Amino acid sequence: MSRSRQYELVYIITPEASEQEVADLHGQIEQIIQRFNGTLDKTENWGRRKLAYEIAHHRDGIYVVETISGSGELMKEIDRRLKVIDQVIRHLVVRVDEELRVAERTRDARKATQSRRRVARGLPPEPGPGERRGEGDRDEEREGAEVQR
Repeated sequence: MSRSRQYELVYIITPEASEQEVADLHGQIEQIIQRFNGTLDKTENWGRRKLAYEIAHHRDGIYVVETISGSGELMKEIDRRLKVIDQVIRHLVVRVDEELRVAERTRDARKATQSRRRVARGLPPEPGPGERRGEGDRDEEREGAEVQR
């Protein structure tokens, strides 16, 4: 049984590649994703950028970032295919759903701690509309009041 997870795929293509070749490579990746019943959530073509260090005698490369939801088998197949394509000079697959889950857990823990502290001080667990930080109108009123003293 394979679970659907979210991955981020970044690959760098040789700077000599045309827009058509980049589109063809993207099409190949889409076909693999469809064959393994995954979904392509987002694609960003960052364009030609300077590399941090020279890779295979290239100083520039065309960066493409794709967010994919699918199984581990899907990502293994994409990884295998990208290794044998000569136009791809570097690629990296990162699982991002775990980081999103950790961030959500941290956010929930902060809210629980805030609620516990508010209740201990005799306040309602959730702050009211005028109690939140970062509301500019209220800060401006305080500044104005201080100046008038």
